[in-house]
Amino acid sequence: MASTATAHPFSPQDARRALISSLAGTTIEWYEFFIYGTAAALVFGELFFPSSDPLVGTLLSLSTFAIAFVARPLGGALFGHLGDRIGRKSALVITLTMMGSATFLIGLLPTYETIGTWAPVLLVVLRLLQGLSLGGEYSGAVLMSVEHARRRRRGFYGAVVNTGSSWGLLLANIVFLAVSVLPEQEFMSWGWRIPFLLSAILVVLGLLIRVKVAESPEFNQVKQAGEIRRAPIGEVLRRHLRPVLLMALSYVSAGATFYLAAVFALSYGEGQLGLSRSVVLALVLLGTALTAVGMPFFGWLSDRVDRKKVFLAGLALMIVTPTAWFMLLETRAPALMFLGFVVLFVPFCANYGPMPTFFAEVFPPRVRYSGMAIGYTLGTVLGSAASPLVATYLLSETGTWVSIAVYMAIAGVVSFIASVFLHVDRSSLQPASEGVPTVST
Repeated sequence: MASTATAHPFSPQDARRALISSLAGTTIEWYEFFIYGTAAALVFGELFFPSSDPLVGTLLSLSTFAIAFVARPLGGALFGHLGDRIGRKSALVITLTMMGSATFLIGLLPTYETIGTWAPVLLVVLRLLQGLSLGGEYSGAVLMSVEHARRRRRGFYGAVVNTGSSWGLLLANIVFLAVSVLPEQEFMSWGWRIPFLLSAILVVLGLLIRVKVAESPEFNQVKQAGEIRRAPIGEVLRRHLRPVLLMALSYVSAGATFYLAAVFALSYGEGQLGLSRSVVLALVLLGTALTAVGMPFFGWLSDRVDRKKVFLAGLALMIVTPTAWFMLLETRAPALMFLGFVVLFVPFCANYGPMPTFFAEVFPPRVRYSGMAIGYTLGTVLGSAASPLVATYLLSETGTWVSIAVYMAIAGVVSFIASVFLHVDRSSLQPASEGVPTVST
């Protein structure tokens, strides 16, 4: 027999509040995550690994950046469990508090010169906490926004939340650009700490916004229907392992593209191209500003055109654009270098803009947080964490950018093939947030 369960009525005010909260929280989390990446590329090698030669010091510093990605699947599993059990909102308050505390403490951390080997050890511990936090933050923030939105606005809402990574990187670069004008001695002594310490203010503001947001309507519906799972991760691994693995592979190209442009480009610009730190930071800043506009456009487009087709079109172009990016970077002409970032980031936006909503719709609401968090964070290990290290190694071994472009192209092919076989779960398309009754049997 069929029984009707009326969904929570859609509230435009709640949807806007959820969108603002998710965007603010995600921006803060990514700001704190990226200032670490910037510091790892520019200063941590010297301050925390001074006994090594410059290349090894840079590799070790970037390794601590990558360590957080190892922790992200653990954070995804932990907070995915909490998000599917007690609610999206509660999990997100915890993740933001954890990230803020770890970031602030990095700003107070003594260097190798002061406490010796304890300095890199403590740095790694705090970086792991950042990884655990971000592992749970992203999926929850996306779901809070998408699950509040009308069906025809979900792609746009998810893309706006995804711009949090761009706004976070943009904010991180602006702050580092400001402190980089300090004399070298002052910058290396205390100037690099300022971006980390400022995060405390952002976290307090973010929490004030986040605690006022209503819980996700779809989670409330699952709760009222008695469908809360005791072990949502267990169900994901038993019944949804295939889409989890495909999702991880689908993300690899986007992760490699973004982190090579945002992190590796800093050390490449200074060390290989001989450009000043401020010029490289400005180029990354301008390129990132482009993504903050491009992602919402392609998210909006995915609400009107088949979402998966937009996603795949971006991936197809990302196979060939890395070569053009490097060729334009090699000109050392700022205008042409910026054009290179445009060429690289437009197809990235076409892929990354629709991604959060596409990924969310792969799983049914009762295990959506866990499934998306595990799949996405595994992808960050494969794509985001490894890419700066692989690129640095390839450059040192071959002495040319060509090998890096080939690596990025291979990542694009892998993600494209995986995405072809990644499909939306039909139950996720029920318009619960629009107040339409849903039918269960």
